Amino acid sequence: MIETDDIICRRQGAAGVMTLNRPSALNALTLEMVRAMRQSLDAWASDPAVTRIVLQAAGERAFCAGGDIRRLYDLGMAGEHEEALQFWREEYQLNALIRRYPKPYIALIDGIVMGGGVGVSLHGSHRIAGDRYLFAMPEVGIGFFPDVGATYALPRLPDSTGIYIALTGERLKRADGLALGLATATVPSERLTDLREALCAGEPVDGTITAHHRDPGPPPIDEHRSVIAESFDAKTVGEILARLDRFAAGSEFAQRCAETMRSKSPTSLAITLEQMHRGGAVDFDEAMRIEFRIVSRVIRGTDFYEGVRTTLFEKGIKPAWNPQSVEEVDADAVAGYFAPLDRELELP
Repeated sequence: MIETDDIICRRQGAAGVMTLNRPSALNALTLEMVRAMRQSLDAWASDPAVTRIVLQAAGERAFCAGGDIRRLYDLGMAGEHEEALQFWREEYQLNALIRRYPKPYIALIDGIVMGGGVGVSLHGSHRIAGDRYLFAMPEVGIGFFPDVGATYALPRLPDSTGIYIALTGERLKRADGLALGLATATVPSERLTDLREALCAGEPVDGTITAHHRDPGPPPIDEHRSVIAESFDAKTVGEILARLDRFAAGSEFAQRCAETMRSKSPTSLAITLEQMHRGGAVDFDEAMRIEFRIVSRVIRGTDFYEGVRTTLFEKGIKPAWNPQSVEEVDADAVAGYFAPLDRELELP
């Protein structure tokens, strides 16, 4: 058993249960939490008494809203880039371990799931969305990019919906999550405890989840799929915006998407679109290496710190992105974020 103030990892019956336990911080991941999860998963992989993993979170508001951005901001501002990179290195290694885990890995997601929370849930075999499920990858709004395996996962969503998610940071509810394959089942919040107890009791994983699943109804995103498909498959951020502008006369949705994108970091938008285009053609491990290359450069830039500053400390202040417009972003500079590193990410 591993138990700290921030995470509890213990065997309960047939299940290895990990509980994210920072509800006041929206269960944001710290390096210590990442290491506790990795240590527990490594031990349970060879433990015959553990036949499945269950990941859950304390509190009702958030499953996990991401990594501990405040800590990473402080490290970067202090010039401690290598220490900050150690978090991302180990987080990405954990994401890869979850993807190839040899036992069923069931995430009970009831609340906000963003950034790092996506990384510790999306790559598992079973993603169960509760009533409060709210999925987003909003990183371009803080001068960052969708990481934790988004390079692999988002380009594979249908009709350019993954690119839409990446470039706008829009939030998706559980019916959308199920329709797009981000969630594998939807279970009412009040039944999640029953589901967890049945899994811990050793009941068959798939049959038990199916018995608790309830249809969430039609996905709201379906109303906008044609606009998304026709706008977000463009080659450049500028062309995506131009297509959205053309749709905007008859679509409030297209107008909102364009306005949202224009508020984000232009550099992050360009990096993210290139990331999506490359990600559809590589395997998961290469996608994670690409992300580590990008983050190694992003934390030595300016937009990430500007984005975090205006999000956490000076709310309501418009970020001073550098450059300030999509048209000013240099294509060669964007390509530089993807160049190989002297020390590439090593994966388990």
